[in-house]
Amino acid sequence: MRLAALAVAVLLFGCGDPQPGAAQLARGGKLYAQHCAACHGAKLEGQPNWRQPLPNGRMPAPPHDESGHTWHHTDAVLFGITKHGMAGYAPPGYQSDMPGFAGTLSDEEIRAVLAFIASHWKTKALLEARAEMIRNAKR
Repeated sequence: MRLAALAVAVLLFGCGDPQPGAAQLARGGKLYAQHCAACHGAKLEGQPNWRQPLPNGRMPAPPHDESGHTWHHTDAVLFGITKHGMAGYAPPGYQSDMPGFAGTLSDEEIRAVLAFIASHWKTKALLEARAEMIRNAKR
């Protein structure tokens, strides 16, 4: 099952390396821990009540595991949000603390983090739904 998730991550994020494996996922995991876990959780669990605005009107960080909505987004959107923040991706009025990492992480590092996150999406139903969503987005 882990190999299937890795294969999906490779297909989803086409990181240049024809067979990125454990080293890329380890790098992505380290970068995730350093730059993402404080908000999105060490286990990709997100912040509590992530669907409800905080008292300041800003949205909590969503989970990146299967319980969240990250997998619902195309690769281009995930890359763009990670690189540039929510501007241009969120609906009007949506407020978030999600920063852009363009000045902090290289494109390769962003792809490693996204591959690490995608490697945690393992259930057959989720992987099939994501594949269909990506197919539909290309139409």
